[in-house]
Amino acid sequence: TSAAKTIQNMTELSLTGLILAGGRGARMGGIDKGLQNFNGTPLSLHTLLRLQMQEGAPLSEIMIVANRNLSAYESLGVQVWPDSTDGFAGPLAGFLTGLERCETSLLLTVPCDSPLFPMDLVQRLTDALISENADIAMAAAKEEDGNIRPQPVFCLMRVTLLESLVKFMQSGGRKIDAWTSQHSTVLVSFDGPEVDPRAFFNANTLEELHRLEKIS
Repeated sequence: TSAAKTIQNMTELSLTGLILAGGRGARMGGIDKGLQNFNGTPLSLHTLLRLQMQEGAPLSEIMIVANRNLSAYESLGVQVWPDSTDGFAGPLAGFLTGLERCETSLLLTVPCDSPLFPMDLVQRLTDALISENADIAMAAAKEEDGNIRPQPVFCLMRVTLLESLVKFMQSGGRKIDAWTSQHSTVLVSFDGPEVDPRAFFNANTLEELHRLEKIS
């Protein structure tokens, strides 16, 4: 019935946002990247606010994956989880922790170091995942050389993928695209004239972060 379909769609649309802030920050000299200021606000808080202001369906919950300074992240008012795997194992470790903790049907991941990501990110990834009946929806964007490439840390996935990711990581897998290629994945291109060319730019060094501040 149409009522049942509406309920199913609402269930499909329940999603949790996950901010990935668990990296070593090696190219920033080992500092905790998510706590660096962007226009006077810590990057992770800036990212949190941007997720809260997304167009379309509101996120049911937002969590942060962090591996140090946990109390600083907790002060932002959301749940904070360290990676469930040891040794700064990269973004996929964050995906795994998020899937383990997620209580909704969908999990959206965003990094803490791309403060200008689109305000319609959630809406467009969700629409694509549902219309294509895919397991994963991933953003793609034009890079400085003019080519459109996947942005794998901007990823919407079904929580039913947890078992698959556990197996992949237990077998030594670490690359996001090597895992997502095992599943039905739809790429969502953010390359129109309305998209900020720096929307998916990630600041790996303090110099890059300060440069991004000047143009944002």
